[in-house]
Amino acid sequence: MQVIGLTGGIGMGKSTAAAAFRRAHIPVFDADAAVHALQAPGGRALRAIAAAFPGTVGTDATGRRVLDRAALRSRVLADPAALQRLEAIVHPMVRRAEEQFLARARRASARIAVLDIPLLLEAGGDRRVDRVVVVSAPRSVQIGRVGRRRRMSSAQIRAVLARQMPDAEKRRRADLVVHTGLSRHHALRSILRLIRDLRA
Repeated sequence: MQVIGLTGGIGMGKSTAAAAFRRAHIPVFDADAAVHALQAPGGRALRAIAAAFPGTVGTDATGRRVLDRAALRSRVLADPAALQRLEAIVHPMVRRAEEQFLARARRASARIAVLDIPLLLEAGGDRRVDRVVVVSAPRSVQIGRVGRRRRMSSAQIRAVLARQMPDAEKRRRADLVVHTGLSRHHALRSILRLIRDLRA
């Protein structure tokens, strides 16, 4: 089974690329979705997050733990040590979910599987994949997309971008770059071409 690492900075169009793989019936592991599940009401990561970051986790009417995402974001975005503490809690859990996903894909005799991981290169995840696909767009397009789609201040956007590897370095380390700044149609054509090559 070929394992493809799909990555790119915030607002670069990674979700569009992942959706194209899914439409081609290729299994995709969404690391962001795994994190959200771990931090959802009653999620497995909340007990440890509550202990590490007091005041960021409360309870709902049913007694389940509930994360205050805004409070947690404000605690970690400007504090590298706090961010490292959070990653030490969440990343091992996400890695286990990834391993379970790959095991299921192999049992299903999938020829290709995709790991959609925003910080793939930053975390050394490229060593776990056969090919790295990077989605990329001009900085102005990236910032415009993030501003339209997420409830984040400009300071929060800058903080997120500061902890991500520069786009130029990601492109340098990629096996394939999908340019998403030209048009959706152009990006999808590139991905479909890749899928044909992988299946050949």
